[in-house]
Amino acid sequence: MSRVLTLLAGLCLALALSPASVAGTAAAAATPAAPLTAPLTAPLTAPLTAPLTAPLSEAAGSATRTAPVTVPVGAPFTDTSGNALHAHGGGVIKVGSYYYWFGENRNADGTFRYVSAYRSADLRTWEFRNHVLTQSSAAELQVANIERPKVIYNAATGRFVMWMHKENGRDYGEARAAVAVSDTVDGSYTYLRSFRPLGHMSRDITAFVDSDGTGYMISAANENYDLHVYRLTSDYTDVSALVRMWAGDHREAPAMFKRDGVYFLLTSAATGWQPNQARYATATSITGTWSAWQNAGDSLTFGSQPAYVLPVQGTSGTSYLYLGDRWAGAWGGPVNDSRYVWLPIQFPSRTSMSLSYARELAIDAAAGTITPVGTGFDRLTVRHSGKCADVRNASTANAAAVIQYACNGGTNQQWRIQSVSGGYVQVVARHSGKCLDIDGVSTADGAAVQQYTCGSGANQQWALQDAGGGYLRLVARHSGKCLDLPSSSQADNVQFKQYPCNGGQNQQFARAPL
Repeated sequence: MSRVLTLLAGLCLALALSPASVAGTAAAAATPAAPLTAPLTAPLTAPLTAPLTAPLSEAAGSATRTAPVTVPVGAPFTDTSGNALHAHGGGVIKVGSYYYWFGENRNADGTFRYVSAYRSADLRTWEFRNHVLTQSSAAELQVANIERPKVIYNAATGRFVMWMHKENGRDYGEARAAVAVSDTVDGSYTYLRSFRPLGHMSRDITAFVDSDGTGYMISAANENYDLHVYRLTSDYTDVSALVRMWAGDHREAPAMFKRDGVYFLLTSAATGWQPNQARYATATSITGTWSAWQNAGDSLTFGSQPAYVLPVQGTSGTSYLYLGDRWAGAWGGPVNDSRYVWLPIQFPSRTSMSLSYARELAIDAAAGTITPVGTGFDRLTVRHSGKCADVRNASTANAAAVIQYACNGGTNQQWRIQSVSGGYVQVVARHSGKCLDIDGVSTADGAAVQQYTCGSGANQQWALQDAGGGYLRLVARHSGKCLDLPSSSQADNVQFKQYPCNGGQNQQFARAPL
């Protein structure tokens, strides 16, 4: 009996250490992945300290012991040491019982510093593992931009391959793809080279391994007007053919995944740091006929841009997690101040997907379930009148007045309050995707409050100050003045203005989550 138990134990260990299980998201589950968003104020569980000495060094079964966790949407993350987590524009691969998250970690001037790697068993407790690529990894990385790193596993070679977008650190004239390799998922990666695939420009980039083991690289080309899908060589370190092209569609930020035999390619428009409407296309063959582009999420993709889609497979099935970046450049901040927006993907049909916003996510990685908690939108009620902050007539136009009006549940009375650099927030109208704004950047008393396309202006940034009794004040960053309902009017349709803060109830608001 002891001999049989020994043989069984050996067999179990061999299975647990089999590189085939690395394919997790990379092959069998056809897994692309990517980035998160609300501040984590407490350590995320116990640190994960076991060293990784081989492609799979943890028993795969331990992932089933992870407890469900709550992940905030739209905030920065910290690792288990309390340091800011920098994995912007990144991707995720599952190896054994851990998810490994790779992403951009930039210098203060926005140039390349590191590709940093973190790991987690539950998708919330992230342990820093290594700066897997650094400025000293190659001469051409001394001054460079390295963006959107994605790691895939090659089962035939036993190596991890990183694809990324490379620029010279001064401008975006190079438009090159770059590739690096490692024998271990979070070891130091050997930088191989940068190049233009088959002579084409290459910017925003992702990598994908199909269920048959074929590797693909997808990148924006021709000044981001075209989108190319390349089949990779058998070792995944080069391109062998251009197999699909969208010409003139002006799409970037690609993220590809496969579900129930259907390929989904999620993308954004090219609007710099500012968010826009995400769109996706579907097909049953990568090289075949794709659908037309279809919208996902709201007109600004809830203030984010796609980075990756991560299949989360567990005992109850497989969920798909949208990983997006809320880029700090949109409000004039450094890239490392960017937030992470993770949202569950719903599938109304086999060939369609949708995104809805949430305040936070309940994730059970062991079960493979992701549940949104709350809508992520708030109602702002003026204390003196009990009426709601409202965009007049539900207008979506710039300069539409922000007024008080009897609360009625309309989306023009619902606001997404999202953090930006320096402890300030933007207040974004749900129906229009536009920001609460002081007209003309005025610092004068009585300046009108309106909605306007979100930008980097301090007249769209607000401090939330505690006013006591469960109420708060909204203080404009550029002027230091308060959002005020003139003359403490009780009437509908009165426009908000800015005035010096004075403690009045007409400057105090209740924030009620919806």
